[in-house]
Amino acid sequence: MQVAGWLAGWWLLWRLAPPGEAPPENADHPRLSVIIPARNEEGSLPHLLASLKTQTAPAFEVIVIDDHSTDETAAVARAAGARVVAGAPLPAGWTGKTWACHQGAAQAQGDLLCFIDADVTLSADALARLAAEHRSRGGLVSVQPFHLTEQPYESLSAVCNVVELMGTGAFSAPPRRPAAMAFGPCLLLSRADYERCGGHAHPEVRSLIAEDIGLARRAASNGLAIAAFAGREVVAFRMYPDGTRQLAEGWTKMLAYGARHTPPVIALAVGAWVGGAVLGALGAFSPLPGRARGAVAGRAVGYAVWGGQLWWMLRRVGRFDRLAVLAWPVPLAAFIGLFVRSVVVRATGRQPRWRGRSAPAA
Repeated sequence: MQVAGWLAGWWLLWRLAPPGEAPPENADHPRLSVIIPARNEEGSLPHLLASLKTQTAPAFEVIVIDDHSTDETAAVARAAGARVVAGAPLPAGWTGKTWACHQGAAQAQGDLLCFIDADVTLSADALARLAAEHRSRGGLVSVQPFHLTEQPYESLSAVCNVVELMGTGAFSAPPRRPAAMAFGPCLLLSRADYERCGGHAHPEVRSLIAEDIGLARRAASNGLAIAAFAGREVVAFRMYPDGTRQLAEGWTKMLAYGARHTPPVIALAVGAWVGGAVLGALGAFSPLPGRARGAVAGRAVGYAVWGGQLWWMLRRVGRFDRLAVLAWPVPLAAFIGLFVRSVVVRATGRQPRWRGRSAPAA
């Protein structure tokens, strides 16, 4: 079981790559509207807006939808030169983010729509690279940002991040398969395709906290390609800077819902990897009869083998505290606890909370 799970881990993340190279700076660029839903993001928003000003292929427009913030989000956005749209009252049956994105799309004038979360930062050629990928692939292009951490508790997300990327099926070794999901922090598609899919207003999207999964399903059902990338040096974010409660709420709203929409073969492989890692952790710390030196050495090797694989994964997924690798059973246990919490919330019909709001347990 451990060997099968360990091998499954390599297979699942074999092709974890960022968007391709940007075209020459003198190339023609499409009119691209950046739409940023923002609720109480005065601390994060300046970093994103500053990175947008350095783009080699500047956005045609930058629109910030102020989703009823109680801080200085709107003032920060205006000071940085963004167009600020005050969010209308939240209708029944919508989440705050889907309603904000819908309003932003209605205001945008570009041919391409790029939805970016307020806690994201971009490399100088990020928009050019995203537009180039869309030009060659069409459909829905999305990027899971490279996860930056500053405080030790943030590394509790390490295994959650790995499993999230595994679950898309987009990065596995052959036989290749199309991505089953998209990544909400950074999504790009044409206005025509957005409207064709029904956008964030579609009933299968507007009520979801995990609206990226809903949009990907709508895109697939309309025959659109879905391309998913890892952020690496192109797109990054600091995911949960406000403490362990925010971290727990964030993963609770995502994990069980994402698992429901993971392709069966991918889900089986992910389960094998998690199960193998659990057995590896239990084997390393279970009591030993007597003092069998060979057994101790074998356990140490097994522990290092799993830690080495996780190190390989994490350095491509984010910047985590080195303890996340040295003490890898801790973020593994955090993932299992958060996943169980997410399943219980969904199964009991409770409404997961995010940014002070609740949403249907879809």
